[in-house]
Amino acid sequence: MKNAIAIVMTLVLATVSGCSSSSEKGGSVVKGEGFKIAVPTLDVKLQQGEVQNVTVSLERGDYFKQDVKLEIKLPKGEGISIDPTSVTIKASDKPDVQLRVTVAQNAALGEYHVSVKGIPKTGESTSTVFTVKVVSP
Repeated sequence: MKNAIAIVMTLVLATVSGCSSSSEKGGSVVKGEGFKIAVPTLDVKLQQGEVQNVTVSLERGDYFKQDVKLEIKLPKGEGISIDPTSVTIKASDKPDVQLRVTVAQNAALGEYHVSVKGIPKTGESTSTVFTVKVVSP
């Protein structure tokens, strides 16, 4: 019984702490000169008519000192919107960006895949996806 409680508590803490997944590496293939984009690993659940902030982070290698432009895209006409849809993270900026996800009252229930693409000044770009799940109120 103690083991079951410990396992459940561990899962709850992992969920609450905002687990995130990372994209493939962008920038340079040289060790420490690239970057990854971290997004939530679990579905972001919102009710119809709800607004929520979602954190997207840039994980820089030790020697990656470039600005990175993030482009955020989702299917059009689906009843959800994200602001901003484009943001540049300067080399000197904090790596976290808050995206405001808004779900319309009449949005269709279901899953929506949000694409986040990171484009450095030089080197390879990379992208990843997270899921917004619209549920009924």
